[in-house]
Amino acid sequence: MPETAGVSRRAVVGGALAAGAATAFGVTATPASAAGSSGTPSRPAGQKTMVGVPFDTYPTVRVGVIGLGNRGNGMTQSWAAVPGAVVTAVCDIRPDRAKRKADQLVAAGKPRPLEFGGARESYQEMLKREDIDLVYIATPWEFHYEQGKAALLAGKHVLVELPIATELDQLWDLVNTSEQTRRHLMLSENCSYGRNELAMLRMAHDGVFGDVTNGHGGYLHDLRALLFSNTYYTDSWRRLWHTRSTASFYPMHGLAPIAAAMDVNRGDRMVSMTATASAPKGLADYRARFMPKDHPSWNETYINGDLITCMITTADGRLIRAEHSVSSARPYSRINTLGGSRGLFEDYAGTDGTGARVYVEPDHSGDAWRDFQEMRDEYDHWLWRKIGDDAANNGGHGGMDWVLQWRTVQLMRTGQVPDIDIYDSAAWCSPVPLSVMSLNDKGRPVDIPDFTRGSWSGLRIGLDSRESDMPPVAG
Repeated sequence: MPETAGVSRRAVVGGALAAGAATAFGVTATPASAAGSSGTPSRPAGQKTMVGVPFDTYPTVRVGVIGLGNRGNGMTQSWAAVPGAVVTAVCDIRPDRAKRKADQLVAAGKPRPLEFGGARESYQEMLKREDIDLVYIATPWEFHYEQGKAALLAGKHVLVELPIATELDQLWDLVNTSEQTRRHLMLSENCSYGRNELAMLRMAHDGVFGDVTNGHGGYLHDLRALLFSNTYYTDSWRRLWHTRSTASFYPMHGLAPIAAAMDVNRGDRMVSMTATASAPKGLADYRARFMPKDHPSWNETYINGDLITCMITTADGRLIRAEHSVSSARPYSRINTLGGSRGLFEDYAGTDGTGARVYVEPDHSGDAWRDFQEMRDEYDHWLWRKIGDDAANNGGHGGMDWVLQWRTVQLMRTGQVPDIDIYDSAAWCSPVPLSVMSLNDKGRPVDIPDFTRGSWSGLRIGLDSRESDMPPVAG
C-alpha cells in the first residue's frame, strides 16, 4: 500500500493496536471468489482465518525440539536460555544426539528434557506429551511438512525452519490445518529479525523511501564445501536436493524482509512469478577438483542451476527479485535492497558483508551515498534496542537467532498475535514449488496463490510491532 503523503504507516495503524486484540486489526475477510487468484481454493465450510488471532497466554513456554543436527542443536541451547521458556523434550532419529543434548542442558543448569529417538516416527511419541506448547522443527526439508502438520494436529504451536513445505498442496494443507486446529505455524525466518532488515522495515513504513516500488533479496552463499562434507549435512541431504529438481530451494532469507517492508499480506500481495535458472556447473566442478574418486557424490548428477532468479510482481505493481545461489564461488550476501520514489537502501555493499548505505531525498548530495549507520541508529527496531546486548551474547547469526527466539516466547507469554503467521510463511515459501512450475513451462509466469483468501488487503501490523516487555519469571 503506498504511503499517505505526510502520514507514516505507523501513525495510521500503530496507535490503534492493543497487544493480543484480534479485532483491532480491521481485517475483513472476503470470499475466495473475490481474492483475485485462480490458484486459491475456497475455504472449507466452518473453517476460519487465523489472521489477527492471538496466542493463548502461556506463563511458561514449554518447547519440544525435533531435529538435533547443526541447526537444532545450537537453537535448543538458546531456547533453554530465553526467560520464561523451558525445553521439555528433544527428539532426533539418532538417539545419541538426544541424550547428548539433554546432558548439555543439565550441565548448563537446566531441567533435563525427555529424550525421544531411534526411529523416523519417534517424534510422534513426543507429540503425545501434554507438557509441550511450542514445537521447534529443524530437520531436513523433506520432513518439515509431515512433522509440522502432525504437531498442529497434536494441538501444539509450531516454528519450522525454512521452508515449511516444498510442494504447493502441502503449503495449502498447512494453512488449512492451522485454521482447523486454531494453532499457529510460523516460519523460523531469523533474517526477518536482522538489525538492518528491521531498521529498513521501519524506514519503509515511515515513508523514508517514498512509495516503495521495488526490492531485491536472496540467499547467495557458497556452500560447496559444506555440501560435500561427510558430516555437516547428515546423509548429504541438502546436496541431494540438487539432484532432484531445478528450483529456488531457499530464497526466503532475502525475500521475507523485502516482502515485509512492502506489506505483503498486509495491504499488498504477491500475484505472479517468473523463474530463470543458469546452468548447473558449480557442484560438478567442485567435485572434479576436490573430491576423491571413491566419494559417493560421483554417483550423482546435479541438475539445479547455480543461480535461480524469481521475478515477482505484487497487486500494487511492485517488483521483487529473489535469488538463490549456493553452488558458486562468491561472497555471502542476502542482497537486501529496497527502492522507492524518494530513495533506496542497499545492503552488502562491501565484499565482507558490511557497507550498508542509503540514498534518500532530501539528504543526498549529487551522487553521494550516505552511510547507513546513522539512520540505523535513528530507526533501530525496539527489539534491538531492548535486547541487542543479550542477542550479541546468546544468539547465532549476529544475534538475530536470539531475537527470533526471545520474541516468539514473549508473544506466547503475553498472548499477542504472531509477527509472522501461517499466511506469511506459506507465501514466502511458495517460490520453491512455483519456481519448478515456471521453469518446467519455459520460464512463463505462474500465479501466486492468495493464502489469506482475501484478507491481504487489510493493513495490519506484523514485524513492525509496538514495544512490549517480557513478563517476569516467577520464582
